[in-house]
Amino acid sequence: MHREGPGAGVETRRWTRRDYGRMIDAGILHEDEPIELIEGRLIVAEPQNTPHAQAIELAADALRAAFGLGWRIRIQLPIALEPDSEPEPDVSVVAGSPRDDRGDHPSHPALVVEVADTSIRLDRIVKARVYARGGIAEYWIVNLIARVLEVHRGPRRRAGRHARYATVTIARPGESVQPLAASRPVAVDDLLP
Repeated sequence: MHREGPGAGVETRRWTRRDYGRMIDAGILHEDEPIELIEGRLIVAEPQNTPHAQAIELAADALRAAFGLGWRIRIQLPIALEPDSEPEPDVSVVAGSPRDDRGDHPSHPALVVEVADTSIRLDRIVKARVYARGGIAEYWIVNLIARVLEVHRGPRRRAGRHARYATVTIARPGESVQPLAASRPVAVDDLLP
């Protein structure tokens, strides 16, 4: 058990990926519920408005074209990070075929993308920390509020809340970004609805 806040008297329980899987297997949680396990907490995903849903589809299409054969573009599917995190990024790019991950979800995507409007703080702070700690080489945030792409690279895998990315750059409409593992660049305009 974990106490939240000074003198709060509230105890919380941190969950592991194993606990999370057991809850799904027991029918307590359903596989299609909008819940992610992040740093031992069950986080309810934000509802998707039309621009958010469109941006996910646009990112998937653009990344499919940039990465080509030998890569799979996964939309809102889990990745296995740490014993206490199983996020479901809006889009992830993984090498190989679905049969390569028979024992568990993929744990080493080449690129993870989150589309952010109301979730911008969670995506910039918590998810960036989790992805950096998990060693994800490249993390993008399609920022619908500012209409830019935030590119996070160079994970610094430190313990606890100290993990971060070494560089964060902003790409604007009219610009392109070359994904580290892809053969072709991606235009920012192709990601924005």
